[in-house]
Amino acid sequence: MALELVIFDCDGVLFDSERANVAFYNAVLERAGLPRLSPEDEAACHALSSAQLFERLYGHEPHVLARLREIAERLDYGPFYPLMVPRSGLRSVLEQLRERYETAVATNRGKTVEGVLEFFGLGALFDLAVGVLDVARPKPEPDLLWFCLDRFGLAPDQAVYVGDQVIDAQCARAAGVPFVAMGPAAAEASWSIGSLSELPELLERLESERRPS
Repeated sequence: MALELVIFDCDGVLFDSERANVAFYNAVLERAGLPRLSPEDEAACHALSSAQLFERLYGHEPHVLARLREIAERLDYGPFYPLMVPRSGLRSVLEQLRERYETAVATNRGKTVEGVLEFFGLGALFDLAVGVLDVARPKPEPDLLWFCLDRFGLAPDQAVYVGDQVIDAQCARAAGVPFVAMGPAAAEASWSIGSLSELPELLERLESERRPS
């Protein structure tokens, strides 16, 4: 079947958001009077939802866990958006892809999904933005991708998911959606790219392989 939909993860794919995410979670922890993230937890926070990260940190202390969730819900992410850096050529790649495909974002972000796109003026370049608050389970479960497929009325092989983490690959595999990897997830994928600028050519190659000879 023809490729109709390109779904992107947000952090690590559309944006380099390491500084923003670490700063946000450290702000939450500081407000709770707790130590800042360790290097290992800094690495984890880019892939996990807030709920998953807090569970990882303080799942054994329910009262602390509840306090962290409360602080994170109230803390405005707005001051952290400027710490995010769009990937090189992001807008031009999206504009090129939209000449042929629908585009969507599927991310473990919560209430900030649409805010990120609006802050960087990218909202009009996506047909759908879905986050962890829109589904029952976060990645690595397949719910986010199922949501996208259902919204567009597509079969799994009519979409691709572009991600950078192992849990992105696991999510795609569980949903039956072909996976294109960037960065750390390359070992988990049949197809990988070094930068977003390589994506249009890769998708063209994938489509040509599907066409009857």
